[in-house]
Amino acid sequence: MSSLSRLGKVFGLVLSFSMVLMPFISRAETVPAIAAAANIKFALDDIVKNFSAETGLKVRVSYGSSGNFVAQIQHGAPFEMLLSADERYIHELQKAGFARDEGVQYAVGRLALVAPNKSPLTLDTELNGVKVLLAAGKLERFAIANPEHAPYGERARELLQKLGLWDGLQTKLILGENASQAAQFAVSGSTQGGIIPLSIALAPQFKALGQSIALPAELHGPLYQRMVLTPKAGATAERFYLYLQSDAAKSVFVQYGFGLPAQ
Repeated sequence: MSSLSRLGKVFGLVLSFSMVLMPFISRAETVPAIAAAANIKFALDDIVKNFSAETGLKVRVSYGSSGNFVAQIQHGAPFEMLLSADERYIHELQKAGFARDEGVQYAVGRLALVAPNKSPLTLDTELNGVKVLLAAGKLERFAIANPEHAPYGERARELLQKLGLWDGLQTKLILGENASQAAQFAVSGSTQGGIIPLSIALAPQFKALGQSIALPAELHGPLYQRMVLTPKAGATAERFYLYLQSDAAKSVFVQYGFGLPAQ
């Protein structure tokens, strides 16, 4: 065999070996895509920062509504983990075969009534201030997340129905695509206020723009927030999943007004 033929054969073997290794190399180097409910943005941003500082690993987080993420994952979106604002979406993913297992609860959410700094809305836990403005014809716009696919919007609707305000607010509602957008509407000055996640209301960025008050959890169904790995999850996503169950991560969730799930 000529030296040229031998060289060609060796090159072919090296190329073949490289092709075998490539999926594993690219998988190891790829920063995992994580889908997360918008209500945990500020808490999760802090947790991701701490995780990267501690491990040297990175994750890429996309924030939005839980319902939309479920649809995207079922249509092939490359997310390796979903942190949902309502555990029923995780159960839906599992039932459809797009989750490794039933996942774990990572937090319990709360709602808050908020108003921008110059709003005439008085904040109280029974929403009497909302009733007064509504009766006086001075409540023009009120923000919540879209209850059709955002769990915090669903719970806001339940609360408003329980307090007899839902029907009167129908023509006043400004619906955010997700909890984060609803929060922006609620304190932007374009509305008199709104109902948003307490976790967003407590973030420094929002405290500067308005006032808030936590609403009683018994006025709506529970917001059990659950997370799960998808079948696409790699080693980094698995490690981040475990980190989210650590005391360090839990302390951040508590800082942003979340309750912790029962052990």
